Amino acid sequence: MSAPGLAQRLLAWYRRHGRKELPWKQANDPYHIWVSEIMLQQTQVATVVPYFERFTTRFPHIRDLARADIDQVLHLWTGLGYYARARNLHKAANLIMDRHGGRFPRNFEVVRALPGIGPSTAAAIVAFAFAQRAVVLDGNVKRVLARYHAINGWPGRREVERQLWALAEEHTPRSRVREYTQAIMDLGATVCRRANPDCAHCPLSDTCAAQACGDPLAYPGAAPRRHRPVRVVAMLMIRDGRGRVLLQRRPPAGVWGGLWGFPECAVDEAPAWCRDALGLRVELDCPWPPRRHTFSHFHLDITPITGRVVGASDRLMEPAGASWYNLDRPDARGFAAPIKRLLEQLKETS
Repeated sequence: MSAPGLAQRLLAWYRRHGRKELPWKQANDPYHIWVSEIMLQQTQVATVVPYFERFTTRFPHIRDLARADIDQVLHLWTGLGYYARARNLHKAANLIMDRHGGRFPRNFEVVRALPGIGPSTAAAIVAFAFAQRAVVLDGNVKRVLARYHAINGWPGRREVERQLWALAEEHTPRSRVREYTQAIMDLGATVCRRANPDCAHCPLSDTCAAQACGDPLAYPGAAPRRHRPVRVVAMLMIRDGRGRVLLQRRPPAGVWGGLWGFPECAVDEAPAWCRDALGLRVELDCPWPPRRHTFSHFHLDITPITGRVVGASDRLMEPAGASWYNLDRPDARGFAAPIKRLLEQLKETS
C-alpha cells in the first residue's frame, strides 16, 4: 500500500473517530498547543485535560506565564510529574517575551531550540498551530508505524528509530498535515494501544504487517529490562511551636528540581543531622511506615519521621533555604505527589 493510501485512510477514520473535542484543539492557539504538547509528554490525555484547563486559566497568555513566580507554575504542576517540563515552560515563556515580542515563533528550528522541546514536539506544535508540514514521531506514532511495517527491535535503539523517522517522513502528507498528525497520534492512543490493541476497528488492519504476522503485540520490540537501584531516605516532618512544618526548596535541577519538600537525611542520622545541618534541636517520634516512590531510573524508599523543635518560639529562625509552612493556610508552591500526600496526612493527624 502506498504512503498516500495510509494517510487517506487515517484522515477518513479521523473524520469519524478523532478526538476533536480536546480543549487545546478548539482555536489552534499556538500557546495552548505548546502547553498541551509539553504536558502530554509521557502523560495520558485524560490526566492532562484538568491540569491544562487549570494552567491556562491561571496563565491565559505567554506573558502571564513569563511574569509568574516559578512557585506558582510548579504549584499548578503538582502531581503531573516530570517537573523539568514546568521549569522549561517558564524559561521558554521568558525567552519568547525577550526575543519574539511575546509571539510564539512559527519557525520549526526556532521552536525546537526552546527549552524542553525536541524534534517531535516541535513538529507537533508547528503542525497543529500553523498547519506546517512537519514530521512527528512520538510514542504513539512509533507504535503505529512499527506494527504497520513490522519493524523489529526497540524504538529506543538508534537504528530502529532511524527507520521509524524515515517511515514517518514517507507517510506524512503535503496537505492536511494538521488532521493527519492528530489522526495517527489518536489511532495509537485509542486503537493501536500498547496493550489490548483494537485491531478489529483499525482502519489499517487489512494492510498491517504485524496483523498479518498474527502477533501485533510483538511490535514494537520491548525495552531492555533495567535494574532500578533503591535509594533510602528519611523525610523529617518537623513542627515548630506554632504547628508549622519545616520545608526546604530542592536544588533547581535534578529529581523534583525547584519543588518544596521535607528535609532529608539518612534514617539513622536524623537527630544529629537536624542539629548539624539545620541548627535545630529536635525531638523525633517513631517513624511512620516506609513507602516507595518509583522513578524511571530508581526506587525511592521514604521513611517519614515526625518531630518538633525543642524550645520553639514564635521568633524561631528559618534555616537557610527553608520555610515554615502553615498547613491551615497553604500558599501556592510546588510539591511532588508523595510530599503533597504526606502534608495531607500530617494535617489530618495534627
